[in-house]
Amino acid sequence: MSRKQVTTELAPSPAGPYSQAIVANGFLYTAGQTPHDPISGDAVGTTIEEQTLQAMNNLGAVLAAYGLDFSHVVKATVHLHHPGRDFAGFNTVYETFVETPYPARTTVGSFLGDFLVEIDVVAVVP
Repeated sequence: MSRKQVTTELAPSPAGPYSQAIVANGFLYTAGQTPHDPISGDAVGTTIEEQTLQAMNNLGAVLAAYGLDFSHVVKATVHLHHPGRDFAGFNTVYETFVETPYPARTTVGSFLGDFLVEIDVVAVVP
């Protein structure tokens, strides 16, 4: 099996020993993308809507680095710091990026520190 690393300066750099994305066996797997600005490293926004927008833009940049977009996404995993409070606000922004048939998705509550959302996706490489 071959693996290819995908990187872009348009999304935050990894904060540890992991890649922004890896392509293997016809799929692109992203690392979790957060609402951090790729240049300053600061979290963008204070609401779930603002932070979801930045996280999705970061994901879009990682996908685009391999010539993909959200139409290629087949699975998303979403971590919400306050799932009960933020689920509806998250969906309001998320649904502007994805189209039907929507990707399969798992949404869980997670302790995320100083930000509200983290998202990773799996995309099909045509």
